Amino acid sequence: MSLSIHCARLAILLVLLSAASKLVAQAGPPFQTDDPTPVDLGHYEAYIFGTVDGTPAEIDPTGPAFEFNWGAIPNIQLHAILPFGAVRPSNNPVYLPGGSGSSAYGLTDMELGVKYGFIKQTKHRPQIGSFTMFEIPTGSYAKGLGVGKVWYKLPIWVEKEFGPWSLCGGLGYTIVPQTQYRNYLYGGYLVKREINKKLELSAEIFSHAREGFAAAQTQSSTMMDAGGYYHFKSPGLQLLFAYGHSIAGQTENYGYLGLYKTWGKDKDADKKTSSDAMVSSQQHENR
Repeated sequence: MSLSIHCARLAILLVLLSAASKLVAQAGPPFQTDDPTPVDLGHYEAYIFGTVDGTPAEIDPTGPAFEFNWGAIPNIQLHAILPFGAVRPSNNPVYLPGGSGSSAYGLTDMELGVKYGFIKQTKHRPQIGSFTMFEIPTGSYAKGLGVGKVWYKLPIWVEKEFGPWSLCGGLGYTIVPQTQYRNYLYGGYLVKREINKKLELSAEIFSHAREGFAAAQTQSSTMMDAGGYYHFKSPGLQLLFAYGHSIAGQTENYGYLGLYKTWGKDKDADKKTSSDAMVSSQQHENR
């Protein structure tokens, strides 16, 4: 079965399941499937994390990496990641011309993005949005730490929630205009369950086509990942964790461990407080 057919079936399944659900879901880190819901206006998110994504051809660990998201405009989120990482080719002749070269560590390609929630979730429809990302060539191309040119991720994500269950998924296309890299299709579907106030657990199926001989993912792969979110007592602070392994295609491992913090203030909070104070004062005067 081709990857495009597999991803299309995932998308159809997502739409069918979403039709039966009601509220808002959450995806993104620590998973490869993302979500279409921007950060609330006037709110912020920060992550410090490490990941590993490897195949028999090459292992690419990342860390430390720093992510920042800002709800800058209604329904629009600005996004940035500054990552440090390594490249460790296997230099196994079985995978030539992929998986060759020397190991290196340093700054890798920086990511900038814009998430736009263009269809809001209601009782009868899911949230739908885009998350366009620009990968900036800050990593050394000569050392294999970067692509050497700007490249792009163009996904569409859909999400829905019902009770303690959440569903999220979608499809994307990556454009990499560089020698020995390929443009490729990817897609994922995630299910999340709230266990209690402190713990949420999730599982996803994520697929991608082959990414080129210069990448670790020299062939297509479909992975199953599991992990979750642990909420600390400190408001907005969470531990994020996930691990996955391929179930079809090229052997691949994926892992994520990080700390997440969210904070912010509603733009109309001061107006609301002032309005409430005026109402209270008028009520006091009328007594």
